[in-house]
Amino acid sequence: MNKNIQYLDWGLTEYNDAWARQEELFNSTIDRKQKGLETDNYLIFCEHPHVYTLGKSGDEHNMLLNYIQLQANDATFVKTNRGGDITYHGPGQVVGYPIFDLANFNLGLKQYIHHVEEGIIKTLALYHIESTRLEGATGVWLDVGKPGCRKICAIGVRSSRYVTMHGFALNVNTDLALPILSIPAVSWIKA
Repeated sequence: MNKNIQYLDWGLTEYNDAWARQEELFNSTIDRKQKGLETDNYLIFCEHPHVYTLGKSGDEHNMLLNYIQLQANDATFVKTNRGGDITYHGPGQVVGYPIFDLANFNLGLKQYIHHVEEGIIKTLALYHIESTRLEGATGVWLDVGKPGCRKICAIGVRSSRYVTMHGFALNVNTDLALPILSIPAVSWIKA
């Protein structure tokens, strides 16, 4: 079992380009696994130009922008093969794409998502930002149980044969004037 993780920084990358590159690594990992070969694990970091993505279980009605508004804001809309609903990606957001063979870590998918959430919660705590999970929802949230509860990190994953792809979108210094969703988000700046 290979528990080593290769970190890749793709910088500012168009969403569809990043998705295609993920698919290559994902499919290569599954192919190696099916052949009984050791598999690699990747943690990819990047940032995307303005894009809204819709997961397989999502509802297009949650998207409150129409095609003309997307064009006016130089944004795109992409239907993806990950779980989850609509997610905004844009400048100032840290996007992480773990392509892990969960068998290497002896994890199931639910445990994996829990660990991703926990990693984000602990990272935010380093910056004195209190965050937590929200019962019945995936991701990491601020001010749970208070008026104004909002999501700071979205998580959407695809898994096949215990190999993951897609991942998380953490709002760090994101200008959320553009994103109009029915689900509230948050932006924060910390030196």
